[in-house]
Amino acid sequence: MSRLLGSVRARAALAATLVVAVALVAAGTAVVLALRTNLTGEADDAADASARRVTASLVTKTGKDALDLDDAAGPVQVVDEHGRLLAATEDLEHITGTATGAVRPAAATPAPATGGSADDAEDGADADDSDDDSASPRARGEVDDKTRFSDGTATVDGDTADYRFAAVEVEDTPYGDVTVFAGAPLSAERSAVTTTSRAMLIGFPLLLVVVAAVTWLVTRRALRPVEGIRAEMAAITASRDLGRRVPVPGTHDEVARLARTTNETLAALEDSVERQRRFVADASHELRSPIASLRTQLEVGAAHPALLDVPGAVEDTVRLQELAADLLLLARLDAGERPAGTAVDVAALVREELSQRAGDRVPVSVSVQGERTRVTGSRGQLARVVTNLVDNAQRHARTTVRVTVEGESGRVLVAVADDGDGVPEAERERVFERFVRLDDARSRDGGGAGLGLAIARDVAERHGGTLTVATAPGGGALFTLGLPGG
Repeated sequence: MSRLLGSVRARAALAATLVVAVALVAAGTAVVLALRTNLTGEADDAADASARRVTASLVTKTGKDALDLDDAAGPVQVVDEHGRLLAATEDLEHITGTATGAVRPAAATPAPATGGSADDAEDGADADDSDDDSASPRARGEVDDKTRFSDGTATVDGDTADYRFAAVEVEDTPYGDVTVFAGAPLSAERSAVTTTSRAMLIGFPLLLVVVAAVTWLVTRRALRPVEGIRAEMAAITASRDLGRRVPVPGTHDEVARLARTTNETLAALEDSVERQRRFVADASHELRSPIASLRTQLEVGAAHPALLDVPGAVEDTVRLQELAADLLLLARLDAGERPAGTAVDVAALVREELSQRAGDRVPVSVSVQGERTRVTGSRGQLARVVTNLVDNAQRHARTTVRVTVEGESGRVLVAVADDGDGVPEAERERVFERFVRLDDARSRDGGGAGLGLAIARDVAERHGGTLTVATAPGGGALFTLGLPGG
């Protein structure tokens, strides 16, 4: 069960089925209640109309005619204020839900008329005695506007059914205060509610099965590209072939965007792995030369101390130290090391770094324009950028190197220009790649390892800046470092 629920399709189908089930139960309950209320209201209206027809007879007719219920529809009772049954429909055999369960009326004696003197009453009595058929009482009565309703049962002519009873009170009738109970059958309401409930009990489960099946199929079709992506990623992981790409569906939905993003990630990963592979290969190659040279010198010195080239050994050791420092810095940059958030005065930094370069092959001149030359970052890393740019310029310059620091529009620009051969336009991006040296003819001992400019651009970008190369006014290379002002 847990394995089945681990499927997105199963969870989606279950969730959709539950939501639809809740909605159907709520809707079905509302329909049944509305139907019952509507049909009960119709029964109330019918019972009330029947009861008021009887009350109309009580207040308009006299004598026994007032209690004539031959025309009444459904079970009817007329009950006086003492609970005695004065009249009932002829075929009524049993009844519940009214004021009395009696079905055979007691003898109904009209109440004496109110008002008039005792002599009038005696005269009336004498007149009654002299008349063979006692005189009928005069009509009177007041029908209550309110109707009370109740549920009950009645047996009429052998048929027992549920009824909705309306109770209407009439005051001051010829028989005193009475209450008329008239019933309307609830068979239509019961039948409609039962039929509707059965239809829902049969239809709802079938509908839920259809919803679950449709959701399962739709989800399966929607997730088919995802399964293709997963299978291809598993194959890439097993083969370690980062050149492969996952299939991109022809839709424009989230799955297609996922596939494109996955391919972009694979491309970035492939590029990163390739760069790392080249980096390791180039680093091994660069380290092999000074290490081999240093080992040779030490072995010769061990065998023939007089032949030991101490300056050469020191030079190779310095090269190894510088290369190791460059590799460590690149490793930290690749690991995402963020620069420190300290304020650095770039103009002062440049002057300080160049003041330590006395005796260089090519002289370096410095000019500062503007006073806002502060940036936020790592002083050590920015000093490394300045050193690398000046080293590169001196390596290719003929007679001079010019460094200009300028603060403008919220940015600090450091321009390093030389009067050498410059950088061909087609190679201006390639010079920032690691271990790239355009002058393949010069010896490795006379230049760097091809990491200086790569380190400079990485540091610039991590400070939110840029490093570009163009043609200097004197015809050489112009490297421009742009940093956001602090």
